[in-house]
Amino acid sequence: MGSRTIVLTGVTRGFGREAVESLMRERPQDHYVVLPRRGGERLAAELVEATGATGVTVMDCDLASLAEIRRAVAEILRGLDTGRLPPLGGYLGNAGLTLTTTGNRTTDGYEMTFGVNVLSHYLLVRELLPRFTGPGWIVLTSSDCHFGQFRHTLGATPPPRWEAPERLATPHAGGAREAGRAYATSKLGVIYLTHALARRLPDSVGVYSYNPALVASTDFFRHAPGPVRGVLNGFFRLQRLLGRGMTPRQAGARLTETILTGLTARTGSYLDRGRDVPSSPESYDEGREEELWREAARLVDADRRVEGADILAG
Repeated sequence: MGSRTIVLTGVTRGFGREAVESLMRERPQDHYVVLPRRGGERLAAELVEATGATGVTVMDCDLASLAEIRRAVAEILRGLDTGRLPPLGGYLGNAGLTLTTTGNRTTDGYEMTFGVNVLSHYLLVRELLPRFTGPGWIVLTSSDCHFGQFRHTLGATPPPRWEAPERLATPHAGGAREAGRAYATSKLGVIYLTHALARRLPDSVGVYSYNPALVASTDFFRHAPGPVRGVLNGFFRLQRLLGRGMTPRQAGARLTETILTGLTARTGSYLDRGRDVPSSPESYDEGREEELWREAARLVDADRRVEGADILAG
């Protein structure tokens, strides 16, 4: 297979960073477009130094801003149109955050967790969708916390509570517990998006939700207060020692291995550390999936019409 363009989010730190460095070493002929929130030039230099890959384009993009997402997509499309970028073959949507309140807003006024973890991936993938060439792949990072069961979370995250997407996108007063629930709900939403996408993609492009499980020693809880952050990171390290988690390097290597050799499952599948397993019973709800796809289109477009949106939203 020749050189392909791979678009990446959420790979600035943690297991996402380990995964992209491993992927670049294994597939140096591909061109990687990385969308961090800030520090693009520095990140590009670090990735080139760490991997020896030369096909790296890093553009600053705040995924909490729909305008910045559209600007990044427009730049990617120009690169594809002019031949500066090889054909689009992959998208890794690893960006995601957890907060300590449900009152934070994106630039467009949406609840931050839902806006970044769900709406940003929807808009990026929808706008890039017509340009994928097969064999291609889309991987969206989910979490086993979407099950809402103690055996998956050990009580660290409340179970998801699905509501109308407009309500999920509305900021409201809520502390750490509600913020944790918003995170679990957003990861359920990622699986709904995966299933909706699977019905819209050509046979030559597969889409998967991926669960990395517990990953210790990351900056995942960087938004939490210091004492809370220390307790949560300690909890994750303990789970790794008990055999329930992985280091960022281990988790990154597993994700890379899955992308390179393991995307053979039926499109729409939930991959738990690379294994094709059923997601939660709640995650198989075509009515919710189609409602989310329609409402995400309305939320990200608001009063502006995006060319071709009604075709992809149909």
